Formats: sequence, structure tokens, C-alpha cells
Amino acid sequence: MEEKRKIKVGVIGVGRGSTFMSHKNTPAALELVALCDMDEARLLECQKKRGAHIRTYTDYDEFLKDEEMEAVILANTFNLHAPFAIKALKAGKHVMSETGAMGTLKEGIELCEAVEASGKVYMFAENFGFTKCGLEMKRLYDAGEIGEVMYAEAEYNHPTTGIAPTDYPVVTNPRHWRLWCPTTYYCTHAVGPMMYITGRKPKKVNARSIVLDYNKDKELLKDDGSIMLITMDNGAVFRTMGNSFPGHSYWYRFHGKEGAMELERGPKAFGPGHMRVWHEPLHLKDGRQSETMYEPQWPMPEHSLIYNRYGHAGSDFWTSYFFGEAIRNGTKPVLDVYDACAMTAVGICGWKSALQDGKEVEIPDFRDKVAREKFRDDNFSPFPDQPDSRFVSTTIRGYDFEKSMQLAEKIYEENREYYDSWKQYKKGL
Repeated sequence: MEEKRKIKVGVIGVGRGSTFMSHKNTPAALELVALCDMDEARLLECQKKRGAHIRTYTDYDEFLKDEEMEAVILANTFNLHAPFAIKALKAGKHVMSETGAMGTLKEGIELCEAVEASGKVYMFAENFGFTKCGLEMKRLYDAGEIGEVMYAEAEYNHPTTGIAPTDYPVVTNPRHWRLWCPTTYYCTHAVGPMMYITGRKPKKVNARSIVLDYNKDKELLKDDGSIMLITMDNGAVFRTMGNSFPGHSYWYRFHGKEGAMELERGPKAFGPGHMRVWHEPLHLKDGRQSETMYEPQWPMPEHSLIYNRYGHAGSDFWTSYFFGEAIRNGTKPVLDVYDACAMTAVGICGWKSALQDGKEVEIPDFRDKVAREKFRDDNFSPFPDQPDSRFVSTTIRGYDFEKSMQLAEKIYEENREYYDSWKQYKKGL
């Protein structure tokens, strides 16, 4: 394995953050030196597993004073990444942030300005484009295999309302973000791969949130799912589906001017599965085949055993790899702060559209300092704990904050035993 300078990193959030803690002896070459988490017992348990030499902090400001640490990996609460990233950048640290990048458009502008002022690397850890199929689609697209994209579809559907027994139960209190996340918000696993593979940027979005008949006469904190149509900077239209329908779904499809490609549908689509590429007869040139289906291989296949150890079908390895390479080489990260804010803004602006019955909504161009200025004070947010935000409904049915909070408390109390048993289970892993 090639010798590289190891980047000394600290991780905030020892739950989800655990996937970023074992890169010292891999091609990513990130060395864990510090951990931060509000849960001291959980923090110390993680330190036992990782080594007594790892420094631990329950205070984020103290964590950022760690002089050996040169980069911070944020795996904290979904809607609070921007404030933590801004603090880290101002402390002179490189930052890799989990999804989403910010809780409001206002925070997105402040995050871009912090990156610009710091001169540090900001890498967005949107991993779904870095599966075997995602990386292979990127290679094919860059090689011109299907020509310029005209239309793309992405499904990322992961039921996460926090309501037992069918949904993902990582809810710690009635104000937890999963209870308050509208159906468009967790969109980066759908939008991210489409942007990464094609290089296209979102300009406008139309979204519809779905409330089925069986829910119309019930109390409702969140809707049943949503569909978004996103107009890209070349005029292409991308469609997303998710995020709260019953039944997990991960699927991507691209139509270009000279061909098309998609993932295999089914349980293996997210992981090792196959991808299909096909062309019309008039585009059969340069050795192209009319149709082919195959299982892609990893780049640098000699390290396949390493990649396969990581979560999300190996894609968690690649976010760290690209982050480390950008720091070492002084290059633009694969997904920079402008990509991060654009991907996240699709969900925010999509919810604005859904609340207006599908009206088209502009997505800020965060790269343009003049164009983004009109969104400076946009603090639209559905999350109770979003700093300095203006609360908006979590459902197209339009509940006010007090009624929504009462319902969140009711849901949490009704499922407390389920949540507590899940927390005990996770603690024992």
C-alpha cells in the first residue's frame, strides 16, 4: 500500500461517526486522534474500543482546541451540521460533513462564506454516488458513453418517521429531527448521485407531497412521501422519489443523448448488484453494444477487501478517501461546499414547493455571491431546534407548531419502550 501522510482527524458523533474511525491503515490514511459526543458514557465506551490514546471531549469548543487534530468529521444531528462546520472552519480545521449540509438557506450562505474565508477543505460526505455502480456510472458518463444527460431518475426511500414498529427507531426525544423531517428534506441520497455522476447543478424544483386517504382524518405530523421534479442547469429534468413510503428502495437511471444506463432493481441494487447500459442502433459506434448488463468492480481492486468492510455497500470508505486526498493534494474535493448546499437546498426548496401545491421554486446558486445574497435572511425550517429559524409546517395539511409538538410528544410517549429497547440493543453492539 502506498505510503501517505496520515491526516489526523477528530469525529463528532460516536454513533453514525463510527464508520469514519478506522482509516489509518487504509488508502484513505485518516488517523483518529479525538472524539466528541454529548453522551459521556457512550463516548468512553467508544474510547475503550478505539484506544486509550484517543482524546475525548463532551464540549465541542474544547474539542476544536485540540492542536494535533487537523480535520473534523461531522456525524452529529442532521439539521445542525452547518453551525458545527462553521465553528470548525473558523478554528482552522478541514471539515467533512454528513448530510444534509445545512438546516436553512441562510445557514447555507454562511457556510459557503466560512469555507471561502478559511481556505480549508470542505468535503460533503454524500456517499450514495460512491457504490460500485455509482463510481462505474460516473466513469461511463465522463467517457461519453451515453452523451449529455437529458433525464434522470433516483429513488431513495427509507421509512424514517420514528413510529414503531415499522420505522427506523433512532429517536431520542420528542424534538428529534427524524420526527420533524418533511418528506422532501432527506433528498441527498437521491439528488447527490445524479449530480455527482453528471456534473449538472439544480436550478428549480417542483414538488408534491402525498397524503393518502387513510390519513386524511387522522392527526398527522409528517406526510406519506413525495415526488420532486428538478430542472438542471442544462435544461435536463431529474426526478426523485421518497422518503417515507413503506418499502426501502434505492435505484438510479440516466437517459443521455446517445444512450441510457440504470441500476438493477431488487435487493442487491444498492450493494454488489448489476447495472445495465443500452443504446439505440444509430448510436452503436466506437465499440458500443446494443445492451449489456454486468457487475462493476471497485477502482483500485487490490483493496476490495478493505472497501467491503465499510457501511452502505462500501461507499462509506470513499467519502473519507476523497476527503484525505483533497487535503493532501490541495485539490478541490469531489463534492465541495457548493455541491453540498445545492443538494440540500433541493429538499428545502422542494418543501416550499410542496406547501404551495407544487409551485416552481428557485434553488439558490451558492457559487454566485451576488445571486445568493437574496437568500441571506431565508430561515425557513421545520425543525424545532434550528437556530434562529422561522418554523414551517412539517405536513401539507398545515399544523401549527404547538399542535405538531403535542403530536410529537404523543408519538414519542407511545413508542418510548420501543425506542429504549432499541437504544439498549445498539449499546450492546
